[in-house]
Amino acid sequence: MNVWLQSADAALFRFINQSLSNPLFDWLMPILSGNKLFVPMVLVAAAMLIWRQRTKGALCVAFVLLVVALGDPLIINSIKHAIARPRPFVPMPEAITLAGRTASFSMPSAHAANMAAVAMVAFLFFRRSWRFMVPLAAAVAFSRVYNGVHYVSDVLTGATLGAGYAAVMVWGLNRTWHWAGQKWFPLWWAQLPSLCEVDLRPPCSSTPTQPDANFQLSTFNFQLLSLHWLRLGYIVIAVFLLARLVYIGGSTIELSEDEAYQWQWSKHPALAYYSKPPGIAIAQWVGTHLWGDTAFGVRFLAPCVTALMSVLLLRFFAREATAKLGLFVVLAATATPLISVGAVLMTVDCLSVLFWTLAMLSGWQAVRGEERSLQAAETSAALGVSGHDSSSEHFCGMNAALRPWLWTGLWLALGFLSKNTNAFQLLCFALFFWCCGAARKQLRTPGPWLALGLVALALLPQLVWNAQHGWATLEHLHNRAGLAQAWKFTPNYLIDFVVAELALLNPAFLALIFGSVLTTLAALRAGDLQSPLVAASTADGDYKSPARHAALPLFLLCMSLPLCLGYFLYTLRARVQPNWIVPAVIPLLCLAALQADACWRRGIRSVRAWFIAGLALGLPLVILLHDTNLTGKLFGTPLPPKLDPLNRVRGWKALAETVEAERQKVIAAEGKPVFLIGAHYGLTSLLSFYIPEAKAGVPHAPLVFYQSSAKPENQYGFWPGYSTRLGATALYVQQLKKGAQPEPPPARLAAEFTRIEDLGTREIQYRGQTIHTVRLLLCRELK
Repeated sequence: MNVWLQSADAALFRFINQSLSNPLFDWLMPILSGNKLFVPMVLVAAAMLIWRQRTKGALCVAFVLLVVALGDPLIINSIKHAIARPRPFVPMPEAITLAGRTASFSMPSAHAANMAAVAMVAFLFFRRSWRFMVPLAAAVAFSRVYNGVHYVSDVLTGATLGAGYAAVMVWGLNRTWHWAGQKWFPLWWAQLPSLCEVDLRPPCSSTPTQPDANFQLSTFNFQLLSLHWLRLGYIVIAVFLLARLVYIGGSTIELSEDEAYQWQWSKHPALAYYSKPPGIAIAQWVGTHLWGDTAFGVRFLAPCVTALMSVLLLRFFAREATAKLGLFVVLAATATPLISVGAVLMTVDCLSVLFWTLAMLSGWQAVRGEERSLQAAETSAALGVSGHDSSSEHFCGMNAALRPWLWTGLWLALGFLSKNTNAFQLLCFALFFWCCGAARKQLRTPGPWLALGLVALALLPQLVWNAQHGWATLEHLHNRAGLAQAWKFTPNYLIDFVVAELALLNPAFLALIFGSVLTTLAALRAGDLQSPLVAASTADGDYKSPARHAALPLFLLCMSLPLCLGYFLYTLRARVQPNWIVPAVIPLLCLAALQADACWRRGIRSVRAWFIAGLALGLPLVILLHDTNLTGKLFGTPLPPKLDPLNRVRGWKALAETVEAERQKVIAAEGKPVFLIGAHYGLTSLLSFYIPEAKAGVPHAPLVFYQSSAKPENQYGFWPGYSTRLGATALYVQQLKKGAQPEPPPARLAAEFTRIEDLGTREIQYRGQTIHTVRLLLCRELK
């Protein structure tokens, strides 16, 4: 039976692919399979649908994105790999292929599944859409066979699956909304009882609790609506956390050089390391002890840290402003590439941003707590409260005010133990005290000084380690900052920094940030930010906003300005990496949210357009940065290797396998052990992680070493080297840049070994493109 079906399938394929071949179809069918105008046309159609149908159109577009995003990689791709059916041009080389020949599998067709899923969603929302969508889906499915890349059974199976899981997803989410909406979001559910049959209704004009009191009704609605936004924020954060955990658990990317390097640190516990404090090593030690020495274990804490930070920001805004603004900040951070990409990579930036944000939030509570304590003391003195009662109340108040400062000191200390850049936050607090007259009174209390004492304690581990290792970190930072060279004005550094930040910070959000900074500075100059407490009770629809602290925008500005301005000015001397200002991005987004909300209340509606533009620009860019292979699917042409940022986290496992295969060849030929020498600390670390024998030997029996040097050039210089392996043979591995010509072996390497033989280069390819090139040198008889 199977043989007959396969024969019939092949016969149908030949009939469509060859017998029906004609010039018109030869032009039309590749266009239907994919073209450069596809994405712009889809974006325009989605925008038009949302503009004309409002909520119903937006829900339809959201469901389309959901079924395609989940169905293609999770369902269709999984079935493809499980069945592993070759493309029809593999057994039939004579097939006419008009859409290229890929190495992926054939059953089922992702194109047919996606189009059928979209047609099903469109039909569930707009019944008449089948007249256009069904013929279009059928034409796309037919084009896949005509173009020679799928059998008829592939497209039929794909279309059936796509329509099926799309209907199940829409039905399931609609039923979930029917159950959860009534329970958790009653106000929104009253307006939208069904996700498919949108029928916007005015909210109920009465409430069973207070049907006759307009003010109480407004307060009730505000509290309930705030709770709605808070719960929605929790759901969004949970979804992002789950998506990121799934992402790092997959095979889309591999470890970066720094992640593998710092994984080595976690295997060598120390008070500090050559270029960084010990925080990142501790974090990776925790992750790998939970999940083992895997990429998931190395990165596990990154999504968790981002989720924790998002919850804290959401709750902070729910307390200080509205939960709605908190959710907007979480979404804006997710749509900001500099923040979102760091949410899946376990580097020092992840911890730096976390503790900077924690210190900012607890620092604000400390400022508010001290202020209340001082106000209470002043009030008691003015009213002439008895000495015993006054001192008792003042003592309790001061103790309560000290706790936030102690927490602030702890977060500042942990931030400094994560990245030295976090020392800038001390300048941030100093700037706030200088700008805010009401806050300067707190310098007469013990709270800020206790926090500073905790930060001073955090200096000890690095001081002790550096004292024991020749102050290596200071020398490294001195050289890295370019202080060893005479100053020379280089405008290219400034231009590169500005262009990079413009892209990585999302231009739309950057415009909002710039406007909010100018607004805050203008208010500071006018003296509007000096009042201790200012209540903002302007109406927002049918509810009122809570009281806000007038100095909060100033505090957020101070939490970012020294770092941003400092590095901006430093570009006049040396190159500054875009990620160096990343801790300041969160307070800037918070400031932009507060000032945009204030503009909205004054009737300036353009801020919503900027926010929507930021999401529309940032979210697709973030998705593409997580999987650049999507560019090939969307536009038909993959990114060139030079422009693909993910090539820094691809191909390392294949490179390690290639190097290990060469090592085994040398072992088989010479009959004695061979160790590896890496030309770069990142390459050395990646080989140690992805070669099983090398990973098993870390840290006590290393197989891979960094090339020796007269003085330590990185952390490997403080660990045992290969100098004791006299007479041994080594394989030197050096990564070459594209187009670079091999140079003579390093002089120090040539002096260490009796003979060096050039084994040539090896190219590591990803999807048919060379992304890494390594040169191998066989080094015999270590002297």
